Amino acid sequence: MLVLIGVLLVIVGFAIRLNPLVVVTVAGIVTALLGGLNPLQILDAFGSGFASSRSVTIFVAVLPVVGIIEYFGLQEQAKTLIGKLAKLTAGRVLLGYLAVRQLTAAVGLNSIGGHAQAVRPLVFPMAEGAALRRYGHVPEHIKERIKGHSAAADNVGVFFGEDVFVAVGSILLITTFVDTTYHLHLEPLQLALWAIPSAFAAFLIHGFRLLRLDRALDKEFANTTQAQEAATATEGAK
Repeated sequence: MLVLIGVLLVIVGFAIRLNPLVVVTVAGIVTALLGGLNPLQILDAFGSGFASSRSVTIFVAVLPVVGIIEYFGLQEQAKTLIGKLAKLTAGRVLLGYLAVRQLTAAVGLNSIGGHAQAVRPLVFPMAEGAALRRYGHVPEHIKERIKGHSAAADNVGVFFGEDVFVAVGSILLITTFVDTTYHLHLEPLQLALWAIPSAFAAFLIHGFRLLRLDRALDKEFANTTQAQEAATATEGAK
């Protein structure tokens, strides 16, 4: 039971908003010590884990690239481009990205897109540019809502799209778990085929939510305009 103290450390560390990397590292070391590992075994475990999951650190190479392209005005150019397209709204921009993200993930191209590579430097500025063209001014809380929907479009697209690709890690994990736990023979192709209806339903449901975003923004800005007009009329009457 003592080894579960590591889980408690993670919960407490996240609750008081400490650095996640430090929290997880300390929790791992404490758990290993309570489990009877010596310092050399702990170091070996960390090294083996890093070597087997080194693709996770790809963001180290991506972030400088994102910083450079943002420094040279990629976000502003994206806003300007979308602002010239009259029929595009924030919801429609995100709906298009959802479709692209899901289709590319379905053929195994998970690296096309992502929060650091696409959402932050391109997708969110394009959706924000569409909102600016439509409403003229976008307050901070609306920007945060669009930012959240931008991230959600990426998450939903890749989560439900990648399972259609037969060689993705999640499919292989499911088949291995079912085969070893329930002694069944589950083919990866079967899972991939059954993932297609789920992906289609996810696109329809989340696409509807993105279109509802446009209607919600229209309603909110209309109410704001009416309130401002009423306030102006009251001031004029005085």
